[in-house]
Amino acid sequence: MAMTGEKTLAASCHCRNVQYTVSIPVEILPLEVHMCHCSVCRYTYGAPCCFHADLPPGIEPEFTAPSSLEKMTAYALPRSKTKTYFCSTCGCCIGGCNDTWTISTSIFDANRDDEGIWLYNSHMLPDSAPDGGLAAVFSEIDGLPLQIDDLGGRALPDVSLPKELQSNQSELRAECHCGGVSFTIARPSEEFIASSESKGWLSDVDKSKWLACMDVCDDCRLVTGTNVIAWMFVARDHITPRLPKDLCIGTAKSYRSTEGVNRVFCGDCGATVFYHCDERPNIVDVSMGILRAPEGAMAENWSVWRAGRPSWPENGLRYHAGFSHALIEGMKRWGAERGHPQEFQIP
Repeated sequence: MAMTGEKTLAASCHCRNVQYTVSIPVEILPLEVHMCHCSVCRYTYGAPCCFHADLPPGIEPEFTAPSSLEKMTAYALPRSKTKTYFCSTCGCCIGGCNDTWTISTSIFDANRDDEGIWLYNSHMLPDSAPDGGLAAVFSEIDGLPLQIDDLGGRALPDVSLPKELQSNQSELRAECHCGGVSFTIARPSEEFIASSESKGWLSDVDKSKWLACMDVCDDCRLVTGTNVIAWMFVARDHITPRLPKDLCIGTAKSYRSTEGVNRVFCGDCGATVFYHCDERPNIVDVSMGILRAPEGAMAENWSVWRAGRPSWPENGLRYHAGFSHALIEGMKRWGAERGHPQEFQIP
């Protein structure tokens, strides 16, 4: 007998100014989730990839008052009919609409424990990054192989930077999709390497690179709208232009997610840009999704990865054990192959 009825799924951003539900006919579940690695998604989310599911025609978010579409920020993708939406307060990306909705699945209360809701089935456009990004790290979830979806070779909007703004060996460019937030990162200086301030922030593997790690904590998930974000830890005086106290340059906006923690995102396109905590005032966490490293999304010419574990693995495993296991085990293998350390402590 065919199943009938609907399953109502609830979503919320970190600050809870955006809350909505979607009601899905049971017979069309599970919804297929694709992890998109294209540069458009990386530069608008600030993450290694986004986690999207397409809603069938006629099904769209039902906002819980006082939330509404009008109270969010819309970003119209250049040369496209699609608009993406994000929370104007915390920056959480909820998805986009072009006749039908594509939702960010990472902000829903439904996770792997709700059997039959989501089916993670594909890496989309992994070749958008020369190194393959996370698609090179794992190829299956819960024992099910992930398809590779190249959209049939369909061309995407050109998001390359003018040659004079591109990264080089001494400067790494970071820029969100709309270009409203852009800056460069310098390599660790000899003065920094020799100073006590560098203790714990550089690796003996290569002191010319900055430390990096994956993060699957609940707070990051709900301010980005993705299951995982990657951070590079940079001394703030190595960033140009000089960062003000609130880290807001260009079109950036700040959000105080917890006491002593400031998060920064682009107020025009929504990309996560920085994380900063009062306990380590001279170090800024830079979201690696907006880095313009020629070698790819993992920015290996600039980063030494902690490959053995992400930050807050217990959060990720509780939210979606299948994805988090794939990420953790995949990073261990990838890191061992690429010469990255399995462990280091973030001060």
